[in-house]
Parts: sequence; C-alpha cells; structure tokens
Amino acid sequence: MTASYNVLKLGAVAYAPKVITIWEGFKAHFIERGMYFDYVLYSNYESLTEALMSGEVQLAWNSPLAFVRADLMARAAGQKVESIAMRDTDLDVQSLLVVPADSPVQTLDDLRGRTVGFGAIDSPQATLIPLDHLRQAGMVAGRDYTARRFDVLGGKHGDHIGGERDAAKAMVAGEIDASWMVAKNFLAFAAEGTLPAGKTRVLATSGAFDHCNMTAGPSITQEDSDRFRDLLLGMSWDDPKVRPLLELEGLKVWHPGRASGYRLLERAVRDEQFYDAAGRIAVQGYKY
Repeated sequence: MTASYNVLKLGAVAYAPKVITIWEGFKAHFIERGMYFDYVLYSNYESLTEALMSGEVQLAWNSPLAFVRADLMARAAGQKVESIAMRDTDLDVQSLLVVPADSPVQTLDDLRGRTVGFGAIDSPQATLIPLDHLRQAGMVAGRDYTARRFDVLGGKHGDHIGGERDAAKAMVAGEIDASWMVAKNFLAFAAEGTLPAGKTRVLATSGAFDHCNMTAGPSITQEDSDRFRDLLLGMSWDDPKVRPLLELEGLKVWHPGRASGYRLLERAVRDEQFYDAAGRIAVQGYKY
C-alpha cells in the first residue's frame, strides 16, 4: 500500500547497533512535528552515496569522505548536494600523530626510514588527511617512510575507530614508531588505558577539518531540505525526550552545515587518488 502523504527517505550506515535506536527516535520526533521520513540502512558509505545520487534516498547522514564523493559525483553530473546540518562535535576536528614519550623522534623529518601507523584505508582522520599532512611536509609514504595501515571494516570510513585503536596498540607494543588518530580518540584511548598514562606524546597536529554532515541530495526539494534542517536545528538538549537521542549521536547542538571544512580532505582524496574527478573509486585494494 502506498502512503497518502509524502515520505522522505534518509540513508545512514549501520556502523554500530545503536544506529537503529538513533534513527527510530529521530523518525518519531520528526513525525510528531508533521514531517514524515523513513530511513534505510546501508552496510557501507559507498552504497549510501550511490543511493543518494540515484534518488533512492533524498538525505544521507554522511561521513566526510562520503560527502566529498557525493560532491564530486554531483558536479560531474551538473547537479548539487548540500551539507545542511552538522553536530557541534563535527566542526574543526584535528588528527594527531602520536609517538612514545621516550622516542628519539622529535620532528617529522626524524620519521625518515621509520614506520608510521594509519587507520583503515578509507578513514579521513586516520589515513587520508594524515597522509596529506605528511605529504605537505615533504614526507611521502613508500619513499620517505613506511606506512602501515590497520584496515578494519572497509566502507565504514573509519567511523568504528577500530583501525586507530589497533594502530595505537601496535605503537605501544613497539611494532611501529608513530601512530595517527583523531584528537577525541587520543583522549579516549588514554582514558581506557590503550595509551598508558604519561607514556606517549603528540608529535604533530593536522589542520582543522570537519567530520560528518547531513547531506541533501539532488532529488530533494528545497522546501523539504529547509524543513528537515530546521527541525534538526530545533532539537534541544534541554528536552528530556530528545537528549538521549543527541547523546547517542554524540552531540549537544546541531549547527547549520557548511562545505568549507572539507578542503583538506578534498586535496587528500585528489593527491592519494582515492576517487577520480567524477567520484568513481580509483584507489587500489579497497574492499567494502
């Protein structure tokens, strides 16, 4: 039976079981306010991005890499995608290059001939932006240092943080000389004991970049996009029914979306040849 009212479809990636709880809650919240949407879960961001561009879904809760790919695909097709909302925790994120506290490595140049740990092949914060950061400093993987990737759950774009944790453990065990991780995971790994207290230090910090966003695809109307954005921005931490959903999704406040925070990643994607100019997957060895 076909619904007698307009139902938007939102796509998201099932990177953890809590995703179902989150989107069931969001769906009920929006329906109570007269906006009907349903959600579709995908096992990876590549399939989600393709669904957004085909019109299978009108909105996507996107990783930064998925947004960059959607933008490439849209431009190549003469279309447009838009970042309409972001969490407070998505703005101005940085990645850290961490070394053991007693390491003789004091500068990036000291990493020549050594082994640096990265996250999954498709992780913006633990692989792509870190590779770009080192490249901009004149350090190229395979030429100046050995890059060791810790691939976990391809297609999840690093959302699971497993690759970062595995790389951190390898560094503590002395298997590699340095390890990249996003700043919030550096704190989390220290709190959980993966990084022993006082036994590591930060060697370098990446430039600031943005993380996830709610992306409006080519098939959504401006009216629906604006309405969906406004309802997101109106979700209040002080509302006892809303707060658990925001906590699960890792935010306190929604902010209007922006595209300016993806420039570092756009350069990394181009230089590392992850996608081509039309958003087709170009990197070798990517399984998702």
